[in-house]
Amino acid sequence: MKIVACLGNPERKYAKTRHNIGFIIGAGLSQSAGIAVNKKSFSSVCGMGRVDGADCLVMFPQTYMNNSGTAVMQALNYYREDPDNLIIIHDEIELPFGEYSLKYGGGHRGHNGLRSINDKIGTLDFYRFRFGVGRPRNPDITVADHVLSKFTSEELDRIDLMLPEMIDVILSVIKKERVIN
Repeated sequence: MKIVACLGNPERKYAKTRHNIGFIIGAGLSQSAGIAVNKKSFSSVCGMGRVDGADCLVMFPQTYMNNSGTAVMQALNYYREDPDNLIIIHDEIELPFGEYSLKYGGGHRGHNGLRSINDKIGTLDFYRFRFGVGRPRNPDITVADHVLSKFTSEELDRIDLMLPEMIDVILSVIKKERVIN
């Protein structure tokens, strides 16, 4: 089974912030895959479905970004899944806005959600779908303020246009069409 953890913060005020791109992409993924996200389990709102014959749990941790590892650990332990079957969708300040990458393993690079997952499950060896939100352009704006700022309407339009392509990339891992080393 694949476990897709879409990282973000649960309150409405964070809905369209850069830190919540995991929630935004995850919502598109679950809708595209026909997975109803309507259950509360693993300190998350989640849904279970099948994608090309593969069981898949899509989860939106409600533990806030900095404690994402708690929810991810609960799901991995419950299903006795290996981190190799884990896909994390998250924001990435090291990529310019609109760029994305899929990678396996690596460091947390200061990302508190990834740091929390590493602290709880003891590894960073899992898939990550990273969406670039860039670094703040204004030196007076902290990284924390930047990632908690809302996307502009133009940026949201661009994300909407990119969503089908990004979903295809994530689905390729769920379907095991893509192996990354």
